[in-house]
Amino acid sequence: MIQEKYRVLPGPEGFVPVTAALMGAVLPDAGGAFVEGGIVPETDALGLIAEKLANAKRPAICPGPLLMWQWNDAVAPKAAAVRELAGACGAKIYPMPDYRSKSPRINPEIEISVNHPNITILHNDIDVCLFAGVHSHYANFALRMIRGGTSCYTICLSDYAASDEAMISLRDIDAAKIAAITTKIKSSTGRS
Repeated sequence: MIQEKYRVLPGPEGFVPVTAALMGAVLPDAGGAFVEGGIVPETDALGLIAEKLANAKRPAICPGPLLMWQWNDAVAPKAAAVRELAGACGAKIYPMPDYRSKSPRINPEIEISVNHPNITILHNDIDVCLFAGVHSHYANFALRMIRGGTSCYTICLSDYAASDEAMISLRDIDAAKIAAITTKIKSSTGRS
């Protein structure tokens, strides 16, 4: 029996979506990006991310602890670049400062809980969500929950390896790559 290649697409896929890795998804080497279950050149993914964010009705950016806390010298430029990216695409920012469970105290109006990301996504009708500065193991869990219970298109900007649970994921992210996305959004929307 010939089986079609598994694509990582928006859900809802069910309560327990299968892991992309179990379905054969492989992460890219340096210079590559993960897009819907396949590997493409990083430059192509930068354009796809810009297109998704520029065309979103209710985009959101969820900065995690690797971006929110000044733990090394590379953080401040990345955080500033993400803030400019949010402004360029009109995204709301829902911080994810830590990974401890906050339910039922989570306020989906102001933050995202990695343990219940679907609550914030559904409550705010977010159609495209970009994660930046999150640890891979927590990001994968949150991204699977989002894919399992929502139709939100997810993007992950990873400090090291890409995430195979996001629809689009870049690895080895830095301020220059984030700025390149912002520039593409501004040129496609005419914003300055």
